[in-house]
Amino acid sequence: MDVSSRSEAVATIFIITFVLNLFFGYFRAREKKYSLKWFLFIHLPIPVVIVARLYVNLDYRVIPVFLLAAVAGQMIGGKVEI
Repeated sequence: MDVSSRSEAVATIFIITFVLNLFFGYFRAREKKYSLKWFLFIHLPIPVVIVARLYVNLDYRVIPVFLLAAVAGQMIGGKVEI
């Protein structure tokens, strides 16, 4: 995989991770802290990101980038008022 396609893959998965966690963060913030649903809303997006990363053959060194996207999405999603 060349540098430009690798960068595009990282950017695409970053956006997917962020948007996915926006939704889960929104729902997580409306649940009782440390409940089963609260726990699931934090952890359910993780397999999607792992599968996407493995599908495009990105190695483990990009995980911190996706972790940043997930945390930011959860935090911003939790603050959204609809």
